[in-house]
Amino acid sequence: MRPDQEGREALLYYLGGRDACAMSLTCCLGSKRSEITAVVEEETEMIAIPVEKVDEWLCRYSTWKQFVFQTYQKRFDNLLMTIDEVIFHKLDERLLVYLQKKVASCQCTVLTITHEEIAQELATSREVISRLLKQLEKNGQIQLSRNKITMLA
Repeated sequence: MRPDQEGREALLYYLGGRDACAMSLTCCLGSKRSEITAVVEEETEMIAIPVEKVDEWLCRYSTWKQFVFQTYQKRFDNLLMTIDEVIFHKLDERLLVYLQKKVASCQCTVLTITHEEIAQELATSREVISRLLKQLEKNGQIQLSRNKITMLA
């Protein structure tokens, strides 16, 4: 997540098994403090690599260099996809895709999440998300209950 000057946060990307945080790698290589925050949504095992090793290993190990560049490529692809979604898709479509990705990520059909949390991740207001979720419920795609969303379709 990345905060703005007003304290709102925008979702940048999700990490899954064997993923690395491209922003962390960039900060290590640039010797600067990260401006993003990672939020753990489920039990996680993390490997921390000393800052001085990140650059050293790029020169020493071709497999590490390949891993780092694949990580950057994956995040760049995510960025292009996000730009496409913002430019070419309406918020209701983006919300449905967001919910589908969350369900796929947790391998479940019930999401325990508030409208406010969704709004923060999609960089919009809670009221807009609530209205769009009601429309999805009316269309039979989801079922809403307190802090829970059940995917039906």
